[in-house]
Amino acid sequence: MTDDKPTVRKGQYTGQLERETFRARFMRRFYDPAFQAEQAALARLEAIAWDAYAQGRKAPITVKAGPGHADPDYDLSVEWKETRDRLALAERAQQDPATPSRVLVVIGASRNDGTCPGEVSKSWRLARILLEELRAAGMRTDTLDLSRLVSEYEYRIHPCKGCVSTAMPLCHWPCSCYPNHSLGQDNDAMAAIYEQWVAAHGVILVAPSYWYQSPSPLKLMIDRLVCADGGNPDPTLTGGKDPLKAKQVELDGWPYPKHLAGRAYGLVVHGDVAGIEAQRRALSDWLDWMGLVDAGASSRLDRYIGYYRPYATSHEELDRDRAVQQEVRNVARAVANFIPRLRRGAMAGLERGIRDPRPK
Repeated sequence: MTDDKPTVRKGQYTGQLERETFRARFMRRFYDPAFQAEQAALARLEAIAWDAYAQGRKAPITVKAGPGHADPDYDLSVEWKETRDRLALAERAQQDPATPSRVLVVIGASRNDGTCPGEVSKSWRLARILLEELRAAGMRTDTLDLSRLVSEYEYRIHPCKGCVSTAMPLCHWPCSCYPNHSLGQDNDAMAAIYEQWVAAHGVILVAPSYWYQSPSPLKLMIDRLVCADGGNPDPTLTGGKDPLKAKQVELDGWPYPKHLAGRAYGLVVHGDVAGIEAQRRALSDWLDWMGLVDAGASSRLDRYIGYYRPYATSHEELDRDRAVQQEVRNVARAVANFIPRLRRGAMAGLERGIRDPRPK
């Protein structure tokens, strides 16, 4: 609680585009000469898109929130509600003791052989080792290959808009910033990705180091998972995206719910020259912060593959490195061994009497 009176600072946004700028950007999507025969149709579509943009029709199809919400008469986005309902079903199944244990393997590399690199990533190959070992241990598996962002038509993860930094309750669980149809911000992959995370009893991330950091597709997903750590499950509580209401809700006392807490995790971080230790620590810190639980020392791996060797022979280096292949198998085994203990409550009580004075 605080006695501070919330304020909302304004002045950064430069306003809507001029019509001609909007039209040029819209038409740029149809640069291929094959579209030239449909100029009249495109002009009609551009006029509709401009109207949606000018009026800010973010969620053109809505439904009343209904019972169980702070404001039952609030017009909720149908798309958001459908995602929220799927997460609720996934959460119930995940918590059911009769549900088979499920592990989500996330491939964080940008590279695959369906686009410019012309070759599979080593992260994908390492993920296949993990999946083989997890299935042998009786785990159900799910795969999220984030390289699809660079090779699949209209498959996107839009960037986080930073609602948390205005007020935590303004960040909705699941994220309600997208789709925003007035801005053409659609086909957001995160709705399905949230469901994969919620359904899992364990998650293993596999990623190379790009310039000492996680690859951009992985970082996009990480940022958009901020709503899982303290996010508001009822957008009507904040009048949708009303910053002043959200600030007041937070100042009145916010519980910062951890929507993914209690799941097991493992990590495989690899590189060729530098940066793997820092990246692995950063990913561990992030997962710890969200309340996931590491499956022991063997579940967190960082290794160089072909250290200071040519990129051109990196796959051959992985072929020869039987030790790192075994260490990756050990990550899968550690997670598979840990999940049953976690699910039957063997880890419960470890934090009895420990209260976090700063839950943010």
